[in-house]
Amino acid sequence: MIDLTIIWAFIIAFAVFAYVVMDGFDLGIGILFPTFAVGPERDKAMNSIAPVWDGNETWLVLGGGGLLAAFPLAYAIILPATYPLIIAMLLGLVFRGVAFEFRWRDPAHRAFWDFAFTAGSLIAAMAQGMTLGALLQGIEVAGRAYAGSWWDWLTPYTLLTGLGTVAGYALLGSTWLVWKLDGEAQAHARKLAFRAAIATLALLGAVSLYTPFLEAEYFARWFTMPSILFASQVPLLTAIAVYFLFRGLAKGQDAVPFLMSLAIFLLGMAGLGVSMWPHVIPGSVTIWDAAAPYSSQMFMLVGVAITLPLILGYTAWSYWVFRGKVGDEGYH
Repeated sequence: MIDLTIIWAFIIAFAVFAYVVMDGFDLGIGILFPTFAVGPERDKAMNSIAPVWDGNETWLVLGGGGLLAAFPLAYAIILPATYPLIIAMLLGLVFRGVAFEFRWRDPAHRAFWDFAFTAGSLIAAMAQGMTLGALLQGIEVAGRAYAGSWWDWLTPYTLLTGLGTVAGYALLGSTWLVWKLDGEAQAHARKLAFRAAIATLALLGAVSLYTPFLEAEYFARWFTMPSILFASQVPLLTAIAVYFLFRGLAKGQDAVPFLMSLAIFLLGMAGLGVSMWPHVIPGSVTIWDAAAPYSSQMFMLVGVAITLPLILGYTAWSYWVFRGKVGDEGYH
């Protein structure tokens, strides 16, 4: 019998990664928005994501819905442990979406909508990073239910992962603009990308040094034989991606910095896999403990086999259609 639990674990991991990188760069643009000059520069930054930003959030629905359907026990434990963060994230996404539309239709209050766009993006990014930190630091489970308090998610570690996510999204957003803009706006984005890259690497390094000491199993995965032979490839490949990121920025390349930023996020997710596998809640619940019945997984897999290629298809098509540079009137 095929182990559908593993297949579903990779489907959800893929959906989460797709959401992080696709919605990450437009959240990053929102985070950096106050640094752009009022007028054409802000308008160009907005126009660069206008055709794709709402479609990017399809992956959030797939990831969250897939977790509920395929791993209901994990959903039932993680949600109560992170309710304040999930609520903050959703409110941030709502404010960001409303601001995105209303800043064009209500120019008299554009300054307010620009603030809402930035605040919503910052809150959503911080909440996502802190949710990841809350999961990694461990969730108190008794029997098959969350046994912690309302504030267990608030620790120095989760604040660190939250700030790291904000910096990482700023890196994605700035390198996206390096790719999509030209002239003075691109030069400004390139400067922001250098600063965001430094902040991201500093915070990524701090999180990477902190994480192995949260759980004995994390430490064993990263620093004992033979696991270290596999795990060590992640920081090595990350260092290579970082080199090409800075090289691309220094040489004035357009697409390479963004692609290398995506690679850094992908390797970060690989690092999470090294630490957590096969647990969905570290130290408490494995993917098999949390999995739905086989018949349910098979039924849902048929639906995903139909819808996932469609999602990938229209996503790829939209990015292909809007593949050029952004000018004063939108895409060239």
